[in-house]
Amino acid sequence: MPAKDLPPCHLWRPLRCRTGTLPLLLATLVVAYTQATPEYELPPLLYSATEASNLVTRLDRNLLARHASQDTRNSTLLRATLAALEIPVESQVLVFSRTSLQRKLIHPQNPRALYFSDDAYLGWVPGGLMEIAVTDPGLGVAFYRMDTAADTGAVRIERDPDCLSCHAGPLTGQWPGLMIRSVYPDPNGEPFAAAGSFLTSHESPLAERWGGWYVTGLHGPARHLGNAIARDHHGSVELDREPGSNLTDLSGFVSTSRYLQPDSDLVALMILEHQVEMHNRLIRGALRTRRWLHYQSSLRKELGQPPATEPTGSAKVVIDSESTRIVEYLLFCDEIRLPESGVQGNHLFPAAFTRNRRPDPQGRSLKDLDLRTRLFAVRCSYMIYSLAFDNLPHELKHAVFLKLRVILDTKIVPPRFDHLGDAERTAIREILLATKPDLRAAWQADPLPVAPR
Repeated sequence: MPAKDLPPCHLWRPLRCRTGTLPLLLATLVVAYTQATPEYELPPLLYSATEASNLVTRLDRNLLARHASQDTRNSTLLRATLAALEIPVESQVLVFSRTSLQRKLIHPQNPRALYFSDDAYLGWVPGGLMEIAVTDPGLGVAFYRMDTAADTGAVRIERDPDCLSCHAGPLTGQWPGLMIRSVYPDPNGEPFAAAGSFLTSHESPLAERWGGWYVTGLHGPARHLGNAIARDHHGSVELDREPGSNLTDLSGFVSTSRYLQPDSDLVALMILEHQVEMHNRLIRGALRTRRWLHYQSSLRKELGQPPATEPTGSAKVVIDSESTRIVEYLLFCDEIRLPESGVQGNHLFPAAFTRNRRPDPQGRSLKDLDLRTRLFAVRCSYMIYSLAFDNLPHELKHAVFLKLRVILDTKIVPPRFDHLGDAERTAIREILLATKPDLRAAWQADPLPVAPR
């Protein structure tokens, strides 16, 4: 039985009996139980049974109901909900592939709108309900559906267990998470399954991105899959990328008057892709760390040993691997180089995105955009300020902070991070020390680790 599948010891400790049959039977049952039950449903996580506490649980439903009673196109309630969750309307992007809960309503003339902030995501289809995903300290991420009762106008917000069928399956590594998919859509928005699909992030080449999405913005000679319909040509799938390139107007595809914004901004899409994968690594890291620290504690108790003062054994291995995954993505290790001419979106999204920027004394921030050769001027993710990062277990956050210090504050840089020059490492270090108090405290409290060679 692989170590990662071992249940907490209170589930498997052998019972005394003369024949030895009962321990064998119990072990067999435990193996079946742990293989059939997702790890996020095992102690101490108990995802589905754990009460949520997040931005959605604190929404004022009476206020939203008053907006709903005045609504004729859902736009009033949509704006009110976005405002309550502090999600900017300028973050809107449009997806027309039928790859979500409301797939029956979605098609190229009726795309789904997505909006996002650093800590929350909201999806809405005209004529449908709202789907919300938010950071949650206990759950990592919590999923909701929100609609109004036709007879009373009351707002109904419910946790949506159906979301886990996709958002905690193979595409998210079997842990609760998010995804941005790029597909080859047919004229109805259905993906051509035989053509495959891509999960996209800042590591993905533009040639793999945005299949089934509308895209507005300039990207020079590079080509993507957006704004295009795939066709079945004698058993092979073909998609013409050229007509959908470098567009700034979607009126030829969809009636944008039904949406809060007239576009689907390329820069918003690129930042959304970065953020979703960063969120996934933070969520998975937090949940796996909590699970294995619980296992370590239970095992030591079972063996009559005193509680450990720090992670040991498998828990230590998990924390090391998860902190490495977080740090590598946090520092943009495998980010693609942008097209030679850079990329350009509208001016509305960058202004909204940087409203909560945290400048250092020199005026620099982790949200400052580059868009010429890479996404950001300084390659350390602004998600280090997010609720998902702040909610990391202490042991995992501490490991991330120490690894950042080795990379940013030593002469010899680990080869994995040699894409960061001395000047950029200095800038990142200075910005973090000025704007991230818990990192500053951690660095002051611990001696500088020895850099790996």
